[in-house]
Amino acid sequence: MPFQIVRNDITKMQVDAIVNTANPMPEYGAGIDSAVYEAAGKDKLLAKRHEIGAIDRGTSVITDGYNLPAKFIIHTVGTAWKGGKAGEEDIIRKCYRSVFDLAVNNNISSLAIPLLASGSYGFPKGIALRIALSEIEAFMSESDMDVYLVVFDEKSVSLSSEFYGDIDEYINDNYVDEKNQEEYSDSFDLCLSAPILDVERSLDDVVNNLDKTFMELVFSFADAKGLTDVEVQKKANLDRKAFSKLKCGTTKNPSKSTALALAVALELDLDDTKDLLSRAGLALSPCSKQDVIVQYFIEKKAFDIYEINLALFEHGEQLLGTQV
Repeated sequence: MPFQIVRNDITKMQVDAIVNTANPMPEYGAGIDSAVYEAAGKDKLLAKRHEIGAIDRGTSVITDGYNLPAKFIIHTVGTAWKGGKAGEEDIIRKCYRSVFDLAVNNNISSLAIPLLASGSYGFPKGIALRIALSEIEAFMSESDMDVYLVVFDEKSVSLSSEFYGDIDEYINDNYVDEKNQEEYSDSFDLCLSAPILDVERSLDDVVNNLDKTFMELVFSFADAKGLTDVEVQKKANLDRKAFSKLKCGTTKNPSKSTALALAVALELDLDDTKDLLSRAGLALSPCSKQDVIVQYFIEKKAFDIYEINLALFEHGEQLLGTQV
């Protein structure tokens, strides 16, 4: 799995390493820091921290995980929000980068990290999210590590009001829930109907692509946009091995989430997205909240799969990419 967002207690994550928002001095504070010490065994971990000493803000250190399911703990020290004019954002970005550097240098293949600076440090959620997304995405573009952004409760992530204020209104206007589906069933099954192209396409485009399979059309779009296979795989948030199976034909047709992820990676408009999906026997449906949310971002021409996955996560829907 590449990047995922999960709701969990980070001390229970079955990964190589977890990240702790640490106190700069060799003692533990409230929140995640306290929970990590309690779960790992505070006596052993505190003794190690005394051995390490103070940690500078924006830097990280690594210790054993002791009693945790994780083998390692990466301790990183951030800073409090002071209105955004004291270099706070730079410090938090350095935290993410130092965490990733330590993870790579210690051959960690799976990492669970909380949303840094969003708790007691008081960063506005929108700013904390944007820092996290941009730093994780930059790292993942060069790495095959499995990275989990771990949130503990529903209030930890709130994308709608911070990033796209009208997304909930769009969902309400376009999503057909179960109780309203019956009105469509008399004439045809809207949820399973074939895609309808929204805009006119040139006859040459249609004819030239008629005989292409799903992946042939993916690579045709990629070539037209100057994207390499690796760039498509990364932008779609797909595991390298899973993408290779699709490319080689071992997996003939992708899941709906994977197909949508590839459409986003290729930055397709709604018309071409529907065309691509149809090659795998799929269609956008107003009865799928996942589809409606992805369509919202496509119409906005907002093709950042990390932001789309945050919106899907917030609304309880399956994330894009991650698996075929």
